[in-house]
Amino acid sequence: MEAKTENGMRVVGMISGTSVDAIDVAVCDLAPDAGNGPDALTLRLIAHAEQRFPPALRERTLALLSLQAAPLADLTELNFQIGDAFVEAALRTLDAAGTGLAQIDLVASHGQTLYHLMEPGRTPSTWQTGEAAVIAQRLGVTVTSDFRVADVAAGGQGAPLVSYLDALLFAGPRTVALQNIGGIGNVTFVPAGRGPEDAYAFDTGPGNALLDRAARVFGYPAGYDEGGRMALRGAVHEGLLTELLAHPHYTRHPPKSTGREVFGDAYADEILGRSEQMGLSPDDTMATLAALTADSIVHAYRAFGPPEIETVYVSGGGALNLALMERLRVSLPDSRVILYDESGMSGTIKEAVAFAVLGYECVHGRPANLPSCTGADARVVLGKITPGANYNNLLSRVTQEVSPCSRTRTISLLA
Repeated sequence: MEAKTENGMRVVGMISGTSVDAIDVAVCDLAPDAGNGPDALTLRLIAHAEQRFPPALRERTLALLSLQAAPLADLTELNFQIGDAFVEAALRTLDAAGTGLAQIDLVASHGQTLYHLMEPGRTPSTWQTGEAAVIAQRLGVTVTSDFRVADVAAGGQGAPLVSYLDALLFAGPRTVALQNIGGIGNVTFVPAGRGPEDAYAFDTGPGNALLDRAARVFGYPAGYDEGGRMALRGAVHEGLLTELLAHPHYTRHPPKSTGREVFGDAYADEILGRSEQMGLSPDDTMATLAALTADSIVHAYRAFGPPEIETVYVSGGGALNLALMERLRVSLPDSRVILYDESGMSGTIKEAVAFAVLGYECVHGRPANLPSCTGADARVVLGKITPGANYNNLLSRVTQEVSPCSRTRTISLLA
């Protein structure tokens, strides 16, 4: 493990996405970059891993999410159990990287989203679980968590938050799209020649959530369509696809966000029932669901994206689905559609890196939402702080590092 950058902070970023398949962990060094101005940072990725979500806990979590209701005792216990799972994921990653907890200054944990409520007529709200106090107690390190709620309180969607990192890294002379395909799909558009504050983002619709549910129902051993093999064998049913693309989410104007509450198991089961009525084979059903994800992304670009996009960087589990990627490339012939990994950072881990950056901004009291992406009324500091054993020392260091926060950050990615 490399030594920390002088005057830097070593942060562990963690997140479990809507697929509930892994806890992504990124160990990052963040440091002021005085040579490039008071708002500049350097970012170095030290270690990363995708730690498998404990199988029994995953099944329990998915079961509760599919019900959209649960006894209070189960939800209370789940909060602490997921906190423990995040602790174990961090410890395994640090052990494999050959570092000790004494070298870690901060943990930034997104946790696991249980519910994201943005339905018309309801109070906008969001709930991520995975008790930060459990993480702080067991690791002895201060934790930042619960990043989405401040943006929602400020009138935003609370998502996508990863756009902050996307915009800082990709602002430049070319227009690019950063497309993540996790359980839910989301995109960040970074227009050419504009600053990070001009990026805009939203959730495009389902990512892998419907595909994964179908794979489980069809008894696929991995619980997902590995490499998109089933979809590649099948044929898209254009009639069913047209029906599915009539969902109102696709025509809603950004900012907008969604989740399993809309595109989860219940919706997937409705589609599977419709597919069975129409006599579709499992492979044809999977091909149609992959086409739905791809076409919803393409529709979002055409309806709400820039007129020209040079490159589309795709990350998340959906980037490994060859059927999905093939349809995106065919449907976006004027853009390069490539894996996010070609940017110099692994696409599987960028969300964990993003939350490490958000955690760093939180303890420094700097706003880290982009209202152009989330729809918030103002820029706000994201996250809550749970003190660990190192809190007083961390606080004394941070007060010496606070810089003006009138402008958006710049970040240089170090090898």
